[in-house]
Amino acid sequence: MVGPFRGGRTPVIAGVPQQPNIFYAAANDGGVWKSDDYGRTWTPIFDGQPTGSIGALAVAPTDPATIYAGSGEGLQRPDLSIGDGMYRSNDGGATWTHLGLRDGQQIASIIVDPSDPKRLFVAVLGHPYGANAERGVYRSLDGGATFKNVLYKDADTGAVALAFDPSNAQVIYAALWAARRPPWTTGGSIERPGWGANGLYKSTDGGETWAHLAGGLPANTDGVGRIGISVAPSDPQRIYAQVDSPRKGGLYRSDDAGTTWRRVNDDERISGRGDDFAGVAVDPSDPNRVYVANTSTYRSTDGGTTFTAIKGAPGGDDYHTIWINPQNPHIVMLGSDQGVTISVNDGRTWSSWYNQPTAQFYHVMADNRFPYWICGGQQESGSACTQSRSDTGEISFREWHSVGAEEYGYVAPDPLHPGVFFGGKLTRFDERTGQTQDVSPVPLKSRVYRFNRTAPVIFSRVDPHVLYYGSSVLFSTRDGGRTWRIISPDLTRAAPGVPANLGIFAQSTAARETHRGVIYSVAPSYRTAGTIWAGTDDGLMWITRDGGTHWRNITPAGLTSWSKIAQIDTTPFDDATAYVAVNRFRLDDLRPYVFRTHDGGQHWVQVVSGLPNAGPVNVVRADPVRRGLLYAGTETGVFVSFDDGAHWQPLQLNLPHTSVRDLIVHGDDLAIATHGRSFWILDDVTPLRQLTSRVSNSPAYLFEPQIAVRWRWNDNQDTPLPPEEPAGQNPPDGAIIDYTLARDVDATVTLSIYDSAGRLVRRYASTDRQLPPDTIDKPQYWVRPQARIDRTAGMHRFAWDLHETPPAALEYDYPISAIVGDTPREPRGPWVLPGRYRVELTVGTERYARELNVRMDPRVPASPADLAAQLALAQRIAAAIDRSTAAARHASGTNRDALEKLNAKLIDLLAREQGADAAPTRAQEHAFATLDGQLAPLIR
Repeated sequence: MVGPFRGGRTPVIAGVPQQPNIFYAAANDGGVWKSDDYGRTWTPIFDGQPTGSIGALAVAPTDPATIYAGSGEGLQRPDLSIGDGMYRSNDGGATWTHLGLRDGQQIASIIVDPSDPKRLFVAVLGHPYGANAERGVYRSLDGGATFKNVLYKDADTGAVALAFDPSNAQVIYAALWAARRPPWTTGGSIERPGWGANGLYKSTDGGETWAHLAGGLPANTDGVGRIGISVAPSDPQRIYAQVDSPRKGGLYRSDDAGTTWRRVNDDERISGRGDDFAGVAVDPSDPNRVYVANTSTYRSTDGGTTFTAIKGAPGGDDYHTIWINPQNPHIVMLGSDQGVTISVNDGRTWSSWYNQPTAQFYHVMADNRFPYWICGGQQESGSACTQSRSDTGEISFREWHSVGAEEYGYVAPDPLHPGVFFGGKLTRFDERTGQTQDVSPVPLKSRVYRFNRTAPVIFSRVDPHVLYYGSSVLFSTRDGGRTWRIISPDLTRAAPGVPANLGIFAQSTAARETHRGVIYSVAPSYRTAGTIWAGTDDGLMWITRDGGTHWRNITPAGLTSWSKIAQIDTTPFDDATAYVAVNRFRLDDLRPYVFRTHDGGQHWVQVVSGLPNAGPVNVVRADPVRRGLLYAGTETGVFVSFDDGAHWQPLQLNLPHTSVRDLIVHGDDLAIATHGRSFWILDDVTPLRQLTSRVSNSPAYLFEPQIAVRWRWNDNQDTPLPPEEPAGQNPPDGAIIDYTLARDVDATVTLSIYDSAGRLVRRYASTDRQLPPDTIDKPQYWVRPQARIDRTAGMHRFAWDLHETPPAALEYDYPISAIVGDTPREPRGPWVLPGRYRVELTVGTERYARELNVRMDPRVPASPADLAAQLALAQRIAAAIDRSTAAARHASGTNRDALEKLNAKLIDLLAREQGADAAPTRAQEHAFATLDGQLAPLIR
């Protein structure tokens, strides 16, 4: 994971009253996270589960180890992800069990009986894009082993909020909401004015029967929508309801347990965007002290009559949920579009959300610098570009920055001008000045051109001067956006219509209006400048062979309206092959759709065997080196195909199950944009390019290594970042060597590296002695584990650090350039020179050999002669360290003291001489000559 560590939309939060340091949170598709230090650090605790989309959390009040999680983001948004039902943990999140309600797709709220951890109620919102039976309020009396639907209206109405009477758990309040997402992205969810089931309900017999509360609340004829509810812990007669209604929306209050209501506040600040924000909470000790979540978080001390903003920022942080510790009202937790934040001093100060890698990205692109940067628009926060590796051993806040694009936009690095990025709709950002310029061909809203939230922005792969920009038409520019021309007609359907899955909502005014699509994906050819493929979000595919003068409709037969052409990719091998990911989630269809053509779109074949049946595909990319090697990003993870899509298999590894919205192959790496877990990189996919039946049928196999760059592990010369500071991972330190064993091996397995002259440079063996922990004056958690050769069955990755064998020292230490869990022991051996090496794997009596090419960091100006001189001196210093160590181990008295001091000085000199890629200085050469002269008489 490379970051950035900037929180994403986190509408789900929970605390533990009797353990005030412990908090739980769930990002939109980032899984469940836990903090036991008041939000200073966060740890994922749900990554082993098949979904990362969470809509509700609840901790059992009488048993804090019991946690319930409802999957499926409980919000109606155009970028939402769904889940697969209910989960329970009995051990504070260490392990989880799936319970049921699998077809609910969105679970919006859970409440657990204050005195019985096995009695709970669940609000199931249901399918966001279609009707389904599993909706409403469900009750379980056995910890989720079974559920009973206790409040159900119909297949279009779901439950969105729940609350107990704090003095009587037989009294439950529930809010029902009938809403449907349309397939077009403009506008919000469709709510049906006059729909009879929406509203607030109350049960006084444990959920057996329910009464619809009215008494002053907006009627259904007023267009009542989403409702948020909160009962005052200190006065159960006092209830607050945040009600969405175009005519009578606002904060309502009841002082008689819901019998009668009055609107106490209709301020647009606290009630606007009511379908997005409905969070309301009451202070546990004061019924007049009430909090409301909206674009800011507001607090009232007079029962909701007036409010003051206590947390928020210009531009809108957007808050969803409020949790107040019932035993200490000074502890307040907020779930926002920016992440989760906690106050322990009544809102005076708040914890950071720059420690949560839950960013939501739609796309990823990379530039060609070294190291390369990966970029995308981050939902809720703007944009982010982060380095793929850093010079300081880890990827922290120092290695990422925003690039001026909007939150859901593409970010396209300019291939001719490093540090220049185009993104959003549409801006140009220049790192040198830090300025962002609007360069859109349509700077103001237009009735002529339609733009999607994620309008495609992509450079030509043949002519790097040309930038394409997708609307209802395709724009292109050759001068960085100063001038534009239109190179296509409107490529969308003239009348895409209203899909059947809208059901009764198709009768609404919003649905009956004219809605049309946009160009959603653009794929320039890798071979021919005039060839461009394009797809729309209403289900059309196009190709031009003459730069846009003429377009041909190549839509696969049977593809219906509003089938989103999520991504198209072509290959450098020929100009007639393309792979298309089609996402029909907005049609309430979760099946995977991947199409392949080898004749320019005249014929298409579906290639989905092995992909999950309930996993919409967002992207397919072709490997640029091995023909037929494909990668797919789905709503649950990453998949790979070795046979041109005929068969797929998971490529999940340690990646949590999250929505993968885009991926790219950049050099030898696979970079992905997740919608809830930031950016990830799979370093070095060269073994995937070499996987054949020969590999699988071999008892052992040594893969040809990728080119290794002599990159310094960590050049930081200052105090390291503390363990609590979040950071992403650098690639493995050195040369990556992959091998596979068909079965467990009893014999010794060795890995040896030889230089071009046949000299043994380094050797590792499965029988290497386990080194005892060093006696150091630092915590052991800094120490890098010892590199060992694995001899168990399976595929193994080993990193050689590009150093020769370390000299034997009397004492070892660890440098100030430290990384938690990855700090190598010093002294290390001398750096090897750039050049060709032979890697030899020995398994018993069998030997396998490959050539390894080591290149210099391209940023370093040192000449081969400089590096050779440096190595020569380093080898002499290392040899002197070996001699002094051996002599000291057999010496005593003053002679031993002198050898120990010399040994320490030689180690210090080696570190200084190897500290940079440069020829040794005269002073270093003189220092070694002096030490070597002092050593000679001591070892005679």
